[in-house]
Amino acid sequence: MKAKYRDTIITALVGDITLQDADGLVNAANSRLAGGGGVDGAIHAKGGPAIMRELDVIRARQGGCPAGQAVITGGGELAARYVIHTVGPVYDGRPSDPELLAACYANSLRLAREHGLRSLAFPSISTGAPTAIPSNRPPPSPSAPS
Repeated sequence: MKAKYRDTIITALVGDITLQDADGLVNAANSRLAGGGGVDGAIHAKGGPAIMRELDVIRARQGGCPAGQAVITGGGELAARYVIHTVGPVYDGRPSDPELLAACYANSLRLAREHGLRSLAFPSISTGAPTAIPSNRPPPSPSAPS
């Protein structure tokens, strides 16, 4: 599926994010920035140890990454030049959960813009167990980055 928003083309795909032809990939990371399973594990497995070495420096500097925030590293052995690591909320009914999820996307887009990325591949964020968005709630509507 393709859609256009202003001068941006948005394409929805199903597949392996690590194989996407994009300047950057967004990683659904954990707050420790310590690697994990799912998308996070796949990106680290294919990107190699260089990504984790950069995350080691970030962890030493700021101790991790809270929900809604994002940090950027090089892409290691991936075709993508950069990986943007963002931490989605663990949905537990807090009123701030939708805003934190929207912030994941907005902060990822901000970092992409600041680093001159022209294409970016996003996974679904906060949709895997145990962080999943409740099915009886509509998804948040993120504000467009300025």
